[in-house]
Amino acid sequence: MKRTKRTNPTAILCADFHLREDTPTAFTGNFQIEQWGVVTFIANLQEKYNCEVWHAGDLFNNWKPSPWLITMAMRHLPKGFRTIYGNHDLPQHNLELADKCGINVLKEADKLGVLSEVHWGKFPEKGSLFIPNVMLIERTILVWHVMTYQGKKPWPGITDPMAATLLRKYPQYDLILTGHNHQSFVEEHEGRLLVNPGGITRQSADQIDFKPRVFLWYAETNTVEPVYLPYTEGAISREHIDVIEQRDARIDAFISKLNSEWDVSLSFEDNIEAFCQANNVREPIKEIIYKALEV
Repeated sequence: MKRTKRTNPTAILCADFHLREDTPTAFTGNFQIEQWGVVTFIANLQEKYNCEVWHAGDLFNNWKPSPWLITMAMRHLPKGFRTIYGNHDLPQHNLELADKCGINVLKEADKLGVLSEVHWGKFPEKGSLFIPNVMLIERTILVWHVMTYQGKKPWPGITDPMAATLLRKYPQYDLILTGHNHQSFVEEHEGRLLVNPGGITRQSADQIDFKPRVFLWYAETNTVEPVYLPYTEGAISREHIDVIEQRDARIDAFISKLNSEWDVSLSFEDNIEAFCQANNVREPIKEIIYKALEV
């Protein structure tokens, strides 16, 4: 959606930082350099525009980040950072245990604010985030950690609502900012927006072609503008998936061979004996197997 007037943005919209100390399986480069470089980029963006940063949950990849990870977050998070609790931020995904999580440490240290919005597992009520005195225009904003999607279903049998459905179900909001789905999209209906920024880093093989981004939101026109984040080309690999698929193929072939070469007995020992005979297993190996069965 294009803007008609050039002004500074009201807020930076983002979600799903998933800050972590380990390296994702699919990431082949230096993930810590990647991760903190992106967070610093967003912090510089905040300084440039001097606006708040609204985050729709899952700041950390685990509810109990290490002291080192909390320290790094204190050093690098943007000023004016406001978030809600995502499922990864909460012990047992339980909002009643929020006092135990890493976000609460940052909150107590005044390094971020926690919005009284719709955290993971909750649904909108009458309240909303009210932004006053913005170009003399009042906007109502909902920040929500919920699974939603646009277009093709992300997996068969999904029961979570589509973005278009949420916009029509909650017409009282000018802007709905969502987190949880790591893909990025914007849904519009009658001048109202649902913005799902997606993850700020690529952490899984299905994101090999994903371009991480945040959005600048302009309250006076209720429009957004994407800002693409830096990332390392070629750092995402699906090699680990190929290894798993090859292993599964070997297991399937083994099972097929078992099924095709003899009748399977209800006795585990009989099945072992049949396998050893069919595959000419050497006697020393058979002795080891039988001794293990006796144990």
